Amino acid sequence: MLEELIQKLPIADWAVDAICDSINLLPFLFIVFLIIEILEFYWAEKINQSMRKTGKLGVLLGSLAAIFPQCGFSVIAAGLYSKRIITRGCLIAVFLATSDETIPILLATPEKAKLVIPIIGIKLFIGILMGYFVDFVTPKYTITEAGTIEKIEEGCCNHDIEHGSKRELVIHPIMHTLNVFGFILVITLILNYLLSSIDITSYIGGSRFLPTIAAAFIGLIPNCAISIGFTMMLIKGTITFGTAMSGLLTNAGLGLLVLLKNNDFKDTIKIILILLAISIVSGWAINFIIG
Repeated sequence: MLEELIQKLPIADWAVDAICDSINLLPFLFIVFLIIEILEFYWAEKINQSMRKTGKLGVLLGSLAAIFPQCGFSVIAAGLYSKRIITRGCLIAVFLATSDETIPILLATPEKAKLVIPIIGIKLFIGILMGYFVDFVTPKYTITEAGTIEKIEEGCCNHDIEHGSKRELVIHPIMHTLNVFGFILVITLILNYLLSSIDITSYIGGSRFLPTIAAAFIGLIPNCAISIGFTMMLIKGTITFGTAMSGLLTNAGLGLLVLLKNNDFKDTIKIILILLAISIVSGWAINFIIG
């Protein structure tokens, strides 16, 4: 019924398709975010506390925690690293494994939900492997006892990471769904317009190397709209799987902002360069393997 009304509006077909596709995702997005919110409410703080006491298991547990799509783990990891409570490898593992909005959007798109397992598997594999490798090759420093970490009041969609009441179990999924829906609508409108106006794939597909490098740099932008953009372009088929993975590997939400604010600047630049190198090479390797 709603789709029929939208189709009667005096707007271009590409805009109608974008609006309808985005609206169709709304119920799926809300269900996914509601489930995530319930799990986050009851388990997130327990996971955060365990990350302070992981020792050599920090890389493994950090990667497993980061794959869970919620706002706070990369932020918490950046705060812990700034206090030298976790290792550089653990931080890198969390950043690489962070899934942000990718998993919810794919789960809300039934025909593309099959991509969830490969993306989670690749992120976990690269995060764990590179996390331990970074700890092995970089200079060691003494890990301090778990101290006080500054409270991070807001996540990527301006909500309290530390939950205060059970009202948020419903309110936040609604706000998060509407926030992500807005990004999806805007990005889909832009993509549909470009696809209807120019052969965008000829520009992106002309080289397997340059788009992957560009995606890795764009992924550094600390905003969930970036992961939404890469996911929607992957769904639309405008970028390769390897290029999308390159951008998603560097996209660590607000973690980089916290690191730039609280950590030594030179050390932060090293971490960014490590992220870029891993993500670019991984994207190239994936494109080469899958053809």
